[in-house]
Amino acid sequence: MQGLEDLYREIILDHYKNPRNSGQLDSPPAHRAEGYNPLCGDEVTVYVDSDGEKLVDIKMSGQGCSISRSSASLMTVAVKGRTLAEAREAIRTFKNMMSIHEAAMGSETEEPAPADLRTLGELAALQGVVKFPVRIKCATLAWNTLSQVLDEIETGE
Repeated sequence: MQGLEDLYREIILDHYKNPRNSGQLDSPPAHRAEGYNPLCGDEVTVYVDSDGEKLVDIKMSGQGCSISRSSASLMTVAVKGRTLAEAREAIRTFKNMMSIHEAAMGSETEEPAPADLRTLGELAALQGVVKFPVRIKCATLAWNTLSQVLDEIETGE
C-alpha cells in the first residue's frame, strides 16, 4: 500500500505546485463565489462560466495549504465540461468520501456508503485526509464554494 500512498502524495504535491485552471474568468456570464476557512486561513474563489446546463469553463484562485489548493485544482479538472447534475454528483461523492471519518467518530447518525473510488479518479488521492479530521475542512472548502456557485446558476441570480 506504500506505493499507492506515494503516488497519492505525488498527485497532491503536483496539483499544489502546478494548480490546474488557476486564475479568473472575467467574461460574462461568469458566476463566482468565495470560500474562507477561518480555522487555517485558506481562501478560494471559484469562477464558473455556464451555459445553464453545463460548466463550460471553471477557474479558481486563492491561497491556502497544500490540501486546500490541490483539492481545488483537482476539483476543477473533475467538473470542467460536466453538466450541473454531474458536478453536483461529483460534490456529493467527494464529500461522502470526506465524511466517512466523521461518521466513524459518531458525529452523524447514519454512516454514509463508502465512496466508489473508481468514480473519483485522481480525487482518490485525497482520501488520506480523513485520517486528519482537522484537514477535512481544507479539502472540502473549494467543493462547498462550487456548490454555492451552482446554487447561483440554478436560481438565476
